[in-house]
Amino acid sequence: MIDSLEAARALDDIEDITRRVRTSQIYRLSSLMMILWGALVFVGNLVTYLTPSYADKAWLSVYVLGIAGSVGLGAAEKARSGVRSFDVRALLAFVMFFAFGFFVEAIGRFGPREMGAFWPIYFMLFYALAGLWFGIAFTVFGLVVTALTLIGYAFIGAAFPLWMAFVNGGGLIIGGLWMRRS
Repeated sequence: MIDSLEAARALDDIEDITRRVRTSQIYRLSSLMMILWGALVFVGNLVTYLTPSYADKAWLSVYVLGIAGSVGLGAAEKARSGVRSFDVRALLAFVMFFAFGFFVEAIGRFGPREMGAFWPIYFMLFYALAGLWFGIAFTVFGLVVTALTLIGYAFIGAAFPLWMAFVNGGGLIIGGLWMRRS
């Protein structure tokens, strides 16, 4: 027979394990999405640097493939673990996120260089905010990529898209691999 103190400790242990498992699942799915988006963003920035005339098509492809891949990863995670981690609400959040970004881009009349800085900083805002709920790794990652983006914007000339391929695309890949270890 266990007393009420032991029962409370056991329930606390169960709650702690549940929290850790959920955090682990969030980090696992997030890391896969970061690696996916990192590879796509790397290619998008490389195309922008090497053949600027195809930049619009490249970025449209990045967005379509990234959203489709994110939905696919969410579905695969649900099939693997039985936990729904990416649903219609998440898809709608992606759509609203991009719609707002395109709206700001349209009213801001950004040039290619400004768009090259705006989108990564906009994405990193949400990584930094996610860290408030899901762990400091997200916040650190978001702030580091934002700082490197601003440094590149201020000090890197025509090679800014190449800089962003490594800072944003490579950063997402490295961040995703780092999260897999967490």
